[in-house]
Formats: sequence, C-alpha cells, structure tokens
Amino acid sequence: MGRVTAPNQVSPVPPAELPGTLGALRATGHQYRTVKQEIRDNLLARMRTGEDRFPGIVGYEDTVLPEVERALLAGHDMVLLGERGQGKTRLIRALGALLDEWTPVIPGSVLNEHPMHPLTPASRALVDSAGDDLPIGWLHRSMRYGEKLATPDTSVGDLIGDVDPVRLAQGRTLGDPETIHFGLVPRTNRGVFAVNELPDLAERIQVALLNVLEERDIQVRGYQLRLPLDLLLVASANPEDYTNRGRIITPLKDRFGAEIRTHYPLDLELELALIRQEADLVATVPEHVLEVLARFARAVRESPSVDPRSGVSARFAIAAAETVAAAALRRSGLLGATADRAEAPVARVGDAVSVTSTLRGKVEFESGEEGREIEVLAHLLRTATADTFRARLAGLDLSGFTALVAEGEMVETGELVASAELLRQVGTVPGLAKVLDRLGLGDAPSPEEAAAGIEFVLEGLHLTRRLGKDVTESGRTVYGGRG
Repeated sequence: MGRVTAPNQVSPVPPAELPGTLGALRATGHQYRTVKQEIRDNLLARMRTGEDRFPGIVGYEDTVLPEVERALLAGHDMVLLGERGQGKTRLIRALGALLDEWTPVIPGSVLNEHPMHPLTPASRALVDSAGDDLPIGWLHRSMRYGEKLATPDTSVGDLIGDVDPVRLAQGRTLGDPETIHFGLVPRTNRGVFAVNELPDLAERIQVALLNVLEERDIQVRGYQLRLPLDLLLVASANPEDYTNRGRIITPLKDRFGAEIRTHYPLDLELELALIRQEADLVATVPEHVLEVLARFARAVRESPSVDPRSGVSARFAIAAAETVAAAALRRSGLLGATADRAEAPVARVGDAVSVTSTLRGKVEFESGEEGREIEVLAHLLRTATADTFRARLAGLDLSGFTALVAEGEMVETGELVASAELLRQVGTVPGLAKVLDRLGLGDAPSPEEAAAGIEFVLEGLHLTRRLGKDVTESGRTVYGGRG
C-alpha cells in the first residue's frame, strides 16, 4: 500500500541544522504537540516577552484581541462576526504567525503527518519499518494555513474530499485512504484552516464540518475511515448574512467554542492609523487631508442615508486616500510641461471631491436615497472638511485670509492650478506660519505643502460662511467675498 503523497508545493528552504531523521529529532528532545498546544505555548511566550502578538491589527487591542487570545488559550475554534471591511480575514491570517516557524513532517504526506504521530496506515507502517532512520522533512508555518471563501457551489469534495475513480481503477480497494482525494480541510492538517463567509455555505455542506469540529475526524462517502485531524478551524461571517441571506446551522454554531464580534475603528485616531498603515499612497497626502478622509468615512458610516446593516468598509477610507493621492500625482503630471518648476505631487483638500463619484459603489444606501447618492456623499464630505477645519485651526486669527478677497478680489484654485500660481495670488498672508504649523506642515514647507494649507483654510472659511465660493465651467474654484 503506497502512502498518501502531497502535490508539488513551493516551500521555504529549511535551515541545514534541522534534524534530518526521526532518530536525530528524538535526540533533540522534541515533543509532539497539537496545533492548539503549539499556538497556546507561542502566544504565552509572546505575552511574557512583550512581543507584538498580532502585527498589523489596528484598533482591536482592548476589545477583540483579548477575546481572541482567551479563545486560543482555551483551545477553542472560533467564528468572527462583523460587517465587511473590519479586518476579519487579516486577523485570521495573523493566527498562522503563532505557529512554530518549522515543524517536522513525514516527507510527501498530503496530511502533513508528524513523524511521531502518523495518521494513515501506510505512514504508520513506514515509521514502524524505518524506525529512527526515517528521513523527515520540515514544513514552514507559511505552508500550514489554508483558506476557503465559501460560495453556494462549494462541495463536500472541495472541503473534505472525494473518491478518486482513477485510483480505484488502479486496483486499490474501498476503504484504502489512497483511493481518496483529500479536500482543503484535511490537507491543512496540523495547521490553521479558515472558512470566510461561512453562512454562504449550503446547509448540507456545513453538516460536513460537524465531525471536524467535534470528533476531529472526517467521513468520505460512507468510508470506514477515521483520521483524527489536528487543526484550528476559524470562520468569518457577516451578521447580516448570519440572520438573513444565509445562516450557520445550529449544530455547527454550537461546535465553535468562541463567537467574537469585530467592529470598525472606535475613534478618529484609530481610523487614521488604519489609513496610514494600509493605504498605498503614490503622492504626499498631508495629515489634515487624511483627517478629512477619516472623518468622511466615519460620517458615511453613521449617516441615516446609508444602510447600517451593510456597513461601510475600512477599505472606503483607504481607497479614498489612494484616490486623493492619485489626483495629486495627476496634477503633477499634467502641469509638468507648463509650470515654471516641476510640481511635486502633494494632495489638497479639493482633490477629495473626486472620491464622491468613484467610491459611491462601496456604499449601500437606503432605498429612499436612490439618485441622491453623490449629493449625500458630497454633503458628508463638506461636513468632514468643516469639522477638521474647526478641530485643527480653532482659535487662530484667520483675518489675513479673509482680507485676501476684500474689495472684490478673488483667489482661484482647483485641480489643475499650480502651487506657484496659487501662492502668487495670495502673496504674504499674516498668520500663515501659524496655520501651517497647526496643520503639521513644518517650519519650512514646500510650495506645494503651503498651497495645500492655504486651500484648506479657504475651503474651511467658505464652509463656515466667511467666504463665498463659485466653481467655473472649466472646473476651477473661485473664492471671494460673501457679497
């Protein structure tokens, strides 16, 4: 009887000093541990040393992560419930980092069998015959994580496995594990397996996971096959799907040891930290512009015009920051051939206007708002800008800016107005240095940064009814007196 063998996989190369035989492994004092014991030990070690247990996870330090840690220490499988874009998948994938960096395996085993704990009859026979001379392989923790996005067409064969008719035709008998093509779950044996959007699995498919979670074995087409799997099973679900579009069947819910609710960032600083960490910015985006976008995302999330059951993903604010940066880069490119000097790509608050149209598809509106989506988003963006203006510049004397438009004068800006052109229009403005300092633009801002600060003040003064504003047919913005 041949052994169950794994397909070719690209795995990191193990260090040369790791034992190469079962005897050498025993000589090191290595002890077999289950996946949950391994994770528990490594989590406790990180706690004791103060090492970051979940790198890259923002905003959950005092809420979600303590619950996750308690579940891991208890050895519980868990389901994470939360609206879209709350970092559920990111958190699940971070669990793999709690595994040992390298773990011994029987080479070629599709079930990642431990040489001290073989599962299949063929592997047990191999270990018995070779003894301490059995060659062993080493599996990196990056290869011990499996994931399946649940879809209605997912089959039992995808998750658990199915009979391989080719192997039957080769003369193997029913009941021989070699006749089975194992699915994703058993192939992640001795690792972490995640099912994303679990309620989207058909209920009859969810039934196939019952034994995995409780009895820790699998059944394939009635085979008398017991393979005691060793894995941590984690699932994610949207609470809306949890109750309406799909559901997790009651026996399966009962088998998860922990049900943990995730959430969006609880305050503005966490929202900003998430944007800074995740956004891939192609241009400089000043802090006050990022704050406008963070406030904007939070305002959209809390708006009565937006369906709260759907949620507004953290990806909304991240995409908004990337879009604003791209607008700045576009301006830099278009002005490059005509400006007196190269225009460095620095975002301005006016660049945020474009996100109301490009990101509306990320928001589910209430049915009564049909046709008003961009209008609603534009209003919320103005509100976020005004709130940031008040928060950043409260108490400053801004009379120097209002004086710019005294006696019918105007200041013109816009997406394709160069920084040098805007600075020429305003000249020397009393109080500008204090404004730029409050905005975090430093003692010696570049012309582009100074222009970004000036445009923000002009827009804030307009939103607080101290300046007038018109948009020309060419798309330029003209600030003037309120007349």
